[in-house]
Amino acid sequence: MDSAGGEPPVKDEEEEEEEEDEEALPHSEILDIFEEGLARLVQDPLLCDLPIQVTLEEVNSQIALEYGQAMTVRVSKADGEMMPIVVVQNATVLDLKKAVRRFMELKQQREGGVKHVSWRYVWRTYQLIFQGEKLEDDKMRLKDYGIRNRDEVTFMKRLRKK
Repeated sequence: MDSAGGEPPVKDEEEEEEEEDEEALPHSEILDIFEEGLARLVQDPLLCDLPIQVTLEEVNSQIALEYGQAMTVRVSKADGEMMPIVVVQNATVLDLKKAVRRFMELKQQREGGVKHVSWRYVWRTYQLIFQGEKLEDDKMRLKDYGIRNRDEVTFMKRLRKK
């Protein structure tokens, strides 16, 4: 039957090999194409605040922010550094702690520096405070503490009990 009869036209082996060769790009080339596309993507006004080596998680967070599904909590450290941490609207204290960890890990990857941080030690030694109240209950939602978009939370060393 001809192709009008419903059967696909028959390809010879040489044509099939050519098609396979066209589809098979080396991994490094695919990575380059992806990074070029990502660089163009972060030039969009919505995403222009993101770093050049942006992760998919960061792009999704920025989009969620734009649609009101997430909020930015500004976490200030003792050295004055402000960390803009993006969490979902109904995030818990634990979600905020995980987001702080992810932010710091990405920052270290981009800038170099310390390779391993014991986050168990960090959260035993430091705490998050909002308007004088310690965020001690990991299961409590940020909005129950009164934390809203663009509010500032302090990352502070715990005082030792004597």
